[in-house]
Amino acid sequence: MTMASIPVNLGEKSYNVAIAPGYLDQLGHLLQPLNLGQKVLLVSNPEIFNHYGERAITSLTQEGFQVAHCLLPAGELYKTPETLQIIYNSALEHRLERSSTLIALGGGVVGDMTGFAAATWLRGIHLVQVPTSLLAMVDAAIGGKTGVNHPQGKNLIGAFHQPKQVVIDPTVLKTLPEREFRAGMAEVIKYGVIWDGDLFTQLELSEDLSSMGAISDALLQLLLHRSCQSKAKVVSQDEREAGLRAILNYGHTIGHAVESLTGYTTFIHGEAVAIGMIAASQLAVKLGLWGHEGDRRQLSLIKKAGLPTTLPSGIQIDAILELLQTDKKVKAGQVCFVLPERLGSAIVTDQVPTATIRQVLEGMME
Repeated sequence: MTMASIPVNLGEKSYNVAIAPGYLDQLGHLLQPLNLGQKVLLVSNPEIFNHYGERAITSLTQEGFQVAHCLLPAGELYKTPETLQIIYNSALEHRLERSSTLIALGGGVVGDMTGFAAATWLRGIHLVQVPTSLLAMVDAAIGGKTGVNHPQGKNLIGAFHQPKQVVIDPTVLKTLPEREFRAGMAEVIKYGVIWDGDLFTQLELSEDLSSMGAISDALLQLLLHRSCQSKAKVVSQDEREAGLRAILNYGHTIGHAVESLTGYTTFIHGEAVAIGMIAASQLAVKLGLWGHEGDRRQLSLIKKAGLPTTLPSGIQIDAILELLQTDKKVKAGQVCFVLPERLGSAIVTDQVPTATIRQVLEGMME
Protein backbone atom coordinates (compact mmCIF):
# COMPACT_ATOMS: atom_id res chain seq x y z
CA MET A 1 0.00 0.00 0.00
CA THR A 2 1.39 3.39 -0.98
CA MET A 3 1.58 6.68 0.87
CA ALA A 4 -0.84 9.46 0.00
CA SER A 5 -1.34 13.04 1.05
CA ILE A 6 -4.72 14.46 0.13
CA PRO A 7 -5.13 18.24 0.56
CA VAL A 8 -8.25 19.84 2.03
CA ASN A 9 -8.00 23.33 0.55
CA LEU A 10 -9.55 25.87 2.89
CA GLY A 11 -7.23 28.87 2.66
CA GLU A 12 -5.63 29.53 6.06
CA LYS A 13 -7.42 26.48 7.46
CA SER A 14 -6.02 24.05 4.85
CA TYR A 15 -4.60 20.70 5.98
CA ASN A 16 -3.65 17.29 4.63
CA VAL A 17 -5.09 13.83 5.03
CA ALA A 18 -1.99 11.63 5.32
CA ILE A 19 -2.52 7.92 4.54
CA ALA A 20 0.09 5.18 4.86
CA PRO A 21 0.67 1.91 6.73
CA GLY A 22 2.77 2.53 9.85
CA TYR A 23 1.77 6.18 10.23
CA LEU A 24 0.58 5.57 13.81
CA ASP A 25 4.21 5.00 14.83
CA GLN A 26 5.23 8.16 12.97
CA LEU A 27 2.52 10.35 14.50
CA GLY A 28 4.94 12.58 16.44
CA HIS A 29 7.18 12.99 13.40
CA LEU A 30 4.20 13.95 11.20
CA LEU A 31 2.90 16.52 13.71
CA GLN A 32 6.26 18.06 14.64
CA PRO A 33 6.35 20.62 11.76
CA LEU A 34 2.80 21.85 12.42
CA ASN A 35 3.52 24.19 15.35
CA LEU A 36 0.95 22.55 17.62
CA GLY A 37 2.40 23.54 21.00
CA GLN A 38 4.03 21.17 23.44
CA LYS A 39 1.04 20.03 25.49
CA VAL A 40 -1.11 17.33 23.94
CA LEU A 41 -4.21 15.60 25.29
CA LEU A 42 -4.92 12.27 23.58
CA VAL A 43 -8.62 11.32 23.71
CA SER A 44 -9.69 7.74 23.07
CA ASN A 45 -11.90 4.96 24.43
CA PRO A 46 -10.64 2.03 26.53
CA GLU A 47 -10.66 -0.58 23.76
CA ILE A 48 -8.89 1.55 21.14
CA PHE A 49 -6.44 2.87 23.73
CA ASN A 50 -5.66 -0.68 24.79
CA HIS A 51 -4.71 -1.53 21.19
CA TYR A 52 -2.98 1.67 20.07
CA GLY A 53 -2.65 4.22 22.87
CA GLU A 54 0.88 3.28 23.94
CA ARG A 55 2.20 3.40 20.37
CA ALA A 56 0.69 6.83 19.75
CA ILE A 57 2.01 8.23 23.05
CA THR A 58 5.51 6.78 22.47
CA SER A 59 5.65 8.36 19.02
CA LEU A 60 4.55 11.75 20.38
CA THR A 61 6.88 11.79 23.40
CA GLN A 62 9.86 10.84 21.20
CA GLU A 63 9.30 14.11 19.33
CA GLY A 64 9.17 16.17 22.53
CA PHE A 65 5.41 16.46 23.07
CA GLN A 66 4.11 16.39 26.66
CA VAL A 67 1.28 13.88 26.43
CA ALA A 68 -1.65 13.27 28.75
CA HIS A 69 -4.66 11.12 27.90
CA CYS A 70 -8.30 10.67 28.81
CA LEU A 71 -10.73 7.88 27.95
CA LEU A 72 -14.40 8.17 27.02
CA PRO A 73 -16.96 5.36 27.28
CA ALA A 74 -17.42 3.68 23.88
CA GLY A 75 -20.58 4.04 21.81
CA GLU A 76 -23.02 6.53 20.31
CA LEU A 77 -25.10 6.27 23.49
CA TYR A 78 -22.38 8.24 25.31
CA LYS A 79 -22.02 10.99 22.69
CA THR A 80 -23.55 13.49 25.10
CA PRO A 81 -22.76 16.85 26.73
CA GLU A 82 -22.22 14.94 30.00
CA THR A 83 -19.42 12.83 28.48
CA LEU A 84 -17.79 16.00 27.11
CA GLN A 85 -17.06 16.99 30.71
CA ILE A 86 -14.50 14.17 30.86
CA ILE A 87 -12.47 15.94 28.17
CA TYR A 88 -12.96 19.39 29.69
CA ASN A 89 -11.97 18.17 33.15
CA SER A 90 -8.85 16.53 31.76
CA ALA A 91 -7.97 19.67 29.78
CA LEU A 92 -8.25 21.68 32.99
CA GLU A 93 -6.29 19.17 35.06
CA HIS A 94 -3.42 19.13 32.56
CA ARG A 95 -3.46 22.91 32.12
CA LEU A 96 -4.05 22.92 28.39
CA GLU A 97 -3.39 26.31 26.84
CA ARG A 98 -4.58 28.01 23.67
CA SER A 99 -1.48 26.69 21.90
CA SER A 100 -2.21 23.09 23.04
CA THR A 101 -3.66 20.27 20.97
CA LEU A 102 -6.37 17.64 21.35
CA ILE A 103 -5.73 14.42 19.43
CA ALA A 104 -8.68 12.12 18.70
CA LEU A 105 -7.61 8.47 18.54
CA GLY A 106 -10.71 6.46 17.73
CA GLY A 107 -13.80 6.16 15.59
CA GLY A 108 -16.46 8.69 14.69
CA VAL A 109 -17.80 9.18 18.21
CA VAL A 110 -14.36 9.94 19.69
CA GLY A 111 -13.55 12.18 16.70
CA ASP A 112 -16.81 14.15 16.89
CA MET A 113 -16.59 14.70 20.65
CA THR A 114 -12.88 15.56 20.69
CA GLY A 115 -13.48 17.95 17.82
CA PHE A 116 -16.32 19.69 19.66
CA ALA A 117 -14.18 19.94 22.81
CA ALA A 118 -11.33 21.44 20.74
CA ALA A 119 -13.76 23.93 19.15
CA THR A 120 -15.06 25.10 22.53
CA TRP A 121 -12.20 24.77 25.05
CA LEU A 122 -10.61 28.21 25.51
CA ARG A 123 -12.77 29.22 22.50
CA GLY A 124 -10.83 26.89 20.22
CA ILE A 125 -7.55 24.96 20.36
CA HIS A 126 -5.69 22.76 17.85
CA LEU A 127 -7.18 19.43 16.79
CA VAL A 128 -5.63 16.37 15.13
CA GLN A 129 -7.72 13.43 13.96
CA VAL A 130 -6.26 9.90 14.05
CA PRO A 131 -9.24 7.77 12.94
CA THR A 132 -9.22 4.06 13.76
CA SER A 133 -12.48 2.92 12.10
CA LEU A 134 -13.21 2.75 8.38
CA LEU A 135 -16.17 5.10 8.81
CA ALA A 136 -14.05 7.73 10.55
CA MET A 137 -11.22 7.35 8.01
CA VAL A 138 -13.40 7.95 4.97
CA ASP A 139 -15.85 10.39 6.46
CA ALA A 140 -16.10 11.58 10.06
CA ALA A 141 -12.46 12.65 10.59
CA ILE A 142 -12.37 14.90 7.51
CA GLY A 143 -14.19 18.20 7.12
CA GLY A 144 -14.37 19.73 10.58
CA LYS A 145 -17.92 18.75 11.55
CA THR A 146 -17.99 18.14 15.30
CA GLY A 147 -20.85 17.53 17.66
CA VAL A 148 -22.72 15.67 20.35
CA ASN A 149 -26.25 14.30 20.41
CA HIS A 150 -29.34 15.76 22.08
CA PRO A 151 -31.99 13.32 23.34
CA GLN A 152 -34.27 14.65 20.57
CA GLY A 153 -31.80 14.22 17.71
CA LYS A 154 -28.34 13.39 16.48
CA ASN A 155 -25.56 16.01 16.34
CA LEU A 156 -27.95 18.87 17.15
CA ILE A 157 -25.22 20.43 19.31
CA GLY A 158 -22.09 21.08 17.27
CA ALA A 159 -19.55 23.35 15.64
CA PHE A 160 -17.33 23.48 12.58
CA HIS A 161 -13.69 23.12 13.66
CA GLN A 162 -11.11 21.95 11.13
CA PRO A 163 -8.25 19.69 12.24
CA LYS A 164 -4.61 20.62 11.64
CA GLN A 165 -3.95 17.17 10.23
CA VAL A 166 -5.71 13.85 9.65
CA VAL A 167 -3.43 10.82 10.04
CA ILE A 168 -4.69 7.49 8.66
CA ASP A 169 -2.85 4.22 9.27
CA PRO A 170 -4.85 1.49 7.46
CA THR A 171 -3.13 -1.29 9.47
CA VAL A 172 -5.21 -0.37 12.54
CA LEU A 173 -8.29 -1.67 10.71
CA LYS A 174 -7.04 -5.20 11.47
CA THR A 175 -8.54 -4.95 14.97
CA LEU A 176 -11.80 -3.35 13.78
CA PRO A 177 -14.86 -5.55 14.46
CA GLU A 178 -16.49 -6.79 11.23
CA ARG A 179 -19.73 -4.99 12.04
CA GLU A 180 -17.84 -1.68 12.25
CA PHE A 181 -16.08 -2.41 8.96
CA ARG A 182 -19.43 -2.97 7.26
CA ALA A 183 -20.75 0.27 8.73
CA GLY A 184 -17.81 2.11 7.15
CA MET A 185 -18.60 0.52 3.79
CA ALA A 186 -21.97 2.31 3.85
CA GLU A 187 -20.17 5.67 3.66
CA VAL A 188 -17.87 4.38 0.88
CA ILE A 189 -20.90 3.27 -1.17
CA LYS A 190 -22.41 6.71 -0.48
CA TYR A 191 -19.47 8.42 -2.22
CA GLY A 192 -19.88 6.08 -5.18
CA VAL A 193 -23.53 7.10 -5.57
CA ILE A 194 -23.26 10.87 -5.02
CA TRP A 195 -19.80 11.77 -6.38
CA ASP A 196 -17.57 9.04 -7.81
CA GLY A 197 -19.36 6.65 -10.15
CA ASP A 198 -16.07 4.95 -11.02
CA LEU A 199 -15.55 4.03 -7.34
CA PHE A 200 -19.04 2.49 -7.36
CA THR A 201 -18.14 0.40 -10.43
CA GLN A 202 -14.88 -0.75 -8.79
CA LEU A 203 -16.83 -1.86 -5.70
CA GLU A 204 -19.20 -3.86 -7.92
CA LEU A 205 -16.24 -5.94 -9.18
CA SER A 206 -15.72 -7.35 -5.68
CA GLU A 207 -17.68 -10.50 -4.78
CA ASP A 208 -17.91 -9.61 -1.09
CA LEU A 209 -17.56 -6.30 0.75
CA SER A 210 -18.60 -7.43 4.21
CA SER A 211 -15.19 -7.77 5.90
CA MET A 212 -11.55 -6.69 5.71
CA GLY A 213 -10.60 -10.25 4.82
CA ALA A 214 -12.96 -10.27 1.84
CA ILE A 215 -11.39 -7.33 0.01
CA SER A 216 -7.95 -7.03 -1.54
CA ASP A 217 -5.27 -4.62 -0.31
CA ALA A 218 -5.57 -2.87 -3.66
CA LEU A 219 -9.31 -2.30 -3.21
CA LEU A 220 -8.79 -1.12 0.39
CA GLN A 221 -6.23 1.40 -0.84
CA LEU A 222 -8.52 2.52 -3.64
CA LEU A 223 -11.58 3.00 -1.44
CA LEU A 224 -9.61 4.88 1.24
CA HIS A 225 -7.96 7.22 -1.27
CA ARG A 226 -11.03 7.80 -3.44
CA SER A 227 -13.40 8.32 -0.50
CA CYS A 228 -11.01 10.75 1.22
CA GLN A 229 -10.53 12.60 -2.08
CA SER A 230 -14.28 12.86 -2.56
CA LYS A 231 -14.81 14.26 0.93
CA ALA A 232 -11.85 16.66 0.59
CA LYS A 233 -13.07 18.01 -2.75
CA VAL A 234 -16.61 18.62 -1.51
CA VAL A 235 -15.45 20.25 1.76
CA SER A 236 -12.91 22.42 -0.10
CA GLN A 237 -15.76 23.84 -2.19
CA ASP A 238 -18.23 24.27 0.68
CA GLU A 239 -16.79 24.21 4.20
CA ARG A 240 -19.92 25.05 6.18
CA GLU A 241 -22.63 23.26 4.18
CA ALA A 242 -24.04 26.33 2.47
CA GLY A 243 -24.74 24.31 -0.69
CA LEU A 244 -22.80 21.45 -2.28
CA ARG A 245 -21.65 19.84 0.99
CA ALA A 246 -25.24 18.92 1.79
CA ILE A 247 -24.94 16.01 -0.69
CA LEU A 248 -22.73 14.28 1.90
CA ASN A 249 -25.92 13.76 3.93
CA TYR A 250 -27.13 11.14 1.45
CA GLY A 251 -28.90 8.45 3.47
CA HIS A 252 -28.48 10.44 6.67
CA THR A 253 -31.90 12.12 6.85
CA ILE A 254 -33.91 8.96 7.49
CA GLY A 255 -30.79 7.23 8.87
CA HIS A 256 -30.49 9.72 11.74
CA ALA A 257 -34.19 9.37 12.53
CA VAL A 258 -33.85 5.57 12.68
CA GLU A 259 -30.80 5.84 14.97
CA SER A 260 -32.55 8.27 17.28
CA LEU A 261 -35.84 6.32 17.48
CA THR A 262 -34.02 3.09 18.33
CA GLY A 263 -32.08 4.82 21.12
CA TYR A 264 -28.69 4.41 19.35
CA THR A 265 -28.72 0.78 20.52
CA THR A 266 -30.17 -1.17 17.56
CA PHE A 267 -28.06 0.18 14.70
CA ILE A 268 -24.63 1.71 14.49
CA HIS A 269 -24.32 4.81 12.31
CA GLY A 270 -23.33 3.18 9.00
CA GLU A 271 -26.12 0.61 9.28
CA ALA A 272 -28.70 3.37 9.72
CA VAL A 273 -27.18 5.26 6.77
CA ALA A 274 -27.56 2.13 4.60
CA ILE A 275 -31.28 1.99 5.46
CA GLY A 276 -31.51 5.73 4.72
CA MET A 277 -29.78 5.30 1.33
CA ILE A 278 -32.25 2.59 0.32
CA ALA A 279 -35.13 4.89 1.27
CA ALA A 280 -33.61 7.86 -0.59
CA SER A 281 -32.97 5.76 -3.69
CA GLN A 282 -36.58 4.55 -3.73
CA LEU A 283 -37.82 8.12 -3.27
CA ALA A 284 -35.70 9.11 -6.29
CA VAL A 285 -37.29 6.32 -8.34
CA LYS A 286 -40.82 7.39 -7.34
CA LEU A 287 -40.05 11.03 -8.16
CA GLY A 288 -38.62 10.06 -11.56
CA LEU A 289 -35.09 11.26 -10.74
CA TRP A 290 -33.42 7.96 -11.47
CA GLY A 291 -34.41 4.54 -12.67
CA HIS A 292 -34.93 1.08 -11.20
CA GLU A 293 -31.50 -0.02 -12.50
CA GLY A 294 -29.61 2.46 -10.30
CA ASP A 295 -31.78 1.46 -7.35
CA ARG A 296 -31.10 -2.24 -8.00
CA ARG A 297 -27.34 -1.73 -8.29
CA GLN A 298 -27.18 0.23 -5.04
CA LEU A 299 -29.27 -2.39 -3.21
CA SER A 300 -26.95 -5.10 -4.52
CA LEU A 301 -23.84 -3.31 -3.18
CA ILE A 302 -25.46 -2.66 0.21
CA LYS A 303 -26.34 -6.36 0.47
CA LYS A 304 -22.78 -7.30 -0.58
CA ALA A 305 -21.51 -5.23 2.33
CA GLY A 306 -23.76 -7.18 4.71
CA LEU A 307 -25.73 -4.08 5.71
CA PRO A 308 -29.39 -3.94 6.77
CA THR A 309 -31.96 -3.14 4.07
CA THR A 310 -35.26 -2.95 6.00
CA LEU A 311 -36.75 -0.95 8.85
CA PRO A 312 -37.00 -2.83 12.15
CA SER A 313 -40.44 -4.05 13.19
CA GLY A 314 -41.84 -1.93 15.97
CA ILE A 315 -40.60 1.39 14.59
CA GLN A 316 -43.50 3.77 13.93
CA ILE A 317 -43.56 5.48 10.55
CA ASP A 318 -45.40 8.45 12.09
CA ALA A 319 -42.55 8.78 14.60
CA ILE A 320 -40.00 8.88 11.74
CA LEU A 321 -42.01 11.53 9.88
CA GLU A 322 -42.32 13.61 13.06
CA LEU A 323 -38.60 13.32 13.84
CA LEU A 324 -37.68 14.42 10.31
CA GLN A 325 -39.09 17.83 11.25
CA THR A 326 -36.34 18.31 13.87
CA ASP A 327 -33.57 17.37 11.41
CA LYS A 328 -30.78 19.95 11.04
CA LYS A 329 -31.51 20.14 7.31
CA VAL A 330 -35.11 21.39 7.65
CA LYS A 331 -35.71 24.76 5.96
CA ALA A 332 -38.96 26.67 6.49
CA GLY A 333 -40.55 23.45 7.73
CA GLN A 334 -39.57 21.48 4.60
CA VAL A 335 -37.39 18.41 5.02
CA CYS A 336 -34.41 18.37 2.62
CA PHE A 337 -33.45 15.08 1.02
CA VAL A 338 -30.34 14.16 -0.95
CA LEU A 339 -31.51 12.09 -3.90
CA PRO A 340 -29.46 10.40 -6.65
CA GLU A 341 -29.89 11.43 -10.30
CA ARG A 342 -27.32 9.01 -11.75
CA LEU A 343 -24.25 7.21 -10.40
CA GLY A 344 -21.82 9.90 -9.27
CA SER A 345 -24.39 12.69 -9.06
CA ALA A 346 -27.05 13.75 -6.54
CA ILE A 347 -29.30 16.71 -5.85
CA VAL A 348 -30.72 18.27 -2.69
CA THR A 349 -34.46 18.89 -2.76
CA ASP A 350 -37.23 19.82 -0.36
CA GLN A 351 -39.90 18.83 -2.88
CA VAL A 352 -40.62 15.38 -1.48
CA PRO A 353 -44.29 14.81 -0.60
CA THR A 354 -44.91 13.31 2.85
CA ALA A 355 -47.23 10.73 1.25
CA THR A 356 -44.34 9.50 -0.93
CA ILE A 357 -42.02 9.24 2.10
CA ARG A 358 -44.70 7.25 3.94
CA GLN A 359 -45.20 4.94 0.95
CA VAL A 360 -41.46 4.18 0.70
CA LEU A 361 -41.12 3.59 4.45
CA GLU A 362 -44.14 1.25 4.51
CA GLY A 363 -42.51 -0.79 1.73
CA MET A 364 -39.33 -1.08 3.80
CA MET A 365 -40.91 -2.54 6.95
CA GLU A 366 -39.62 -5.98 7.97
